[in-house]
Amino acid sequence: MNDASTEGSERMIGMQEVTASALLTNKVGLHARPSVKLTQLAKRFASRIEVATSAAGPWTDAKSPVKIMRVKASQGEVLHFKASGADATAAITALVDIVTRKFDEE
Repeated sequence: MNDASTEGSERMIGMQEVTASALLTNKVGLHARPSVKLTQLAKRFASRIEVATSAAGPWTDAKSPVKIMRVKASQGEVLHFKASGADATAAITALVDIVTRKFDEE
């Protein structure tokens, strides 16, 4: 017997959730340009990706520039990332890397 709920469960087995954090060191924090760069990068991945300034949340969709700008993270704050999906590890690695590189702006 293979009903829809069983199929959904089987798909979830292949999913992974990955978390990481990065210190926001660029001078302007998470303003317009860095927000757009972060969301453009996040959109390259199929995984669900979220960001927060606290490990406890609230979590924000990393693929939405407007929502990311509302995070209003400043220099010195820690950005927490979590992703779930087949390419979650690659997504988190790329996002932490761009934050560490100060969004290639400095």
